[in-house]
Amino acid sequence: MAEVKPFKPVKLICGIIFPREEIREKAEACLVDRFGPYDHRSLSFPFTFTDYYAPQMGKELFRSFVSFERLIQPEELPSIKLWTNRLEEEFKTLFSQPPRPVNLDPGYLNAAALVMATTKDFAHRLPLAEGIYAHLELLFTRQGLRLLDWTYPDFHQPGYQEFFVRVRETYLKQLRKPESEY
Repeated sequence: MAEVKPFKPVKLICGIIFPREEIREKAEACLVDRFGPYDHRSLSFPFTFTDYYAPQMGKELFRSFVSFERLIQPEELPSIKLWTNRLEEEFKTLFSQPPRPVNLDPGYLNAAALVMATTKDFAHRLPLAEGIYAHLELLFTRQGLRLLDWTYPDFHQPGYQEFFVRVRETYLKQLRKPESEY
């Protein structure tokens, strides 16, 4: 019988889709209050690969990412996604326009992959808990970053990929430290 081993801790990240910098700043502050300081923050990239969010959020949108210093257990992802969904609802009372001021996409990065949480079921998504699914976004291989058939189009941008490679480097350094230090 194979020995069951606990999961390695993973690097929490969160994507933020927003129409205005003040909304991004407030979202980052709320995330830091909940998950502690971030160690990486991406640029704000124009979010032009889909108009899916336009009816609720407007046409001129941006996306940025943050990764957090403190590592988490992968099984925490469903509760984190549920919390970010509630935070999105709170933002509707903080900002009168647009009707949906922010979209928060938590996920995690480990040595091999970037996994994002979603509430949307699809053939390639795995159910986790409480209506939350895991979306395998990309892989880290010896040959470099590997995109998948279902990788979201905006994740094809070099700027995104450079960000995730940097975050992975930090994560791998963290894993080399004694467990009490992360």
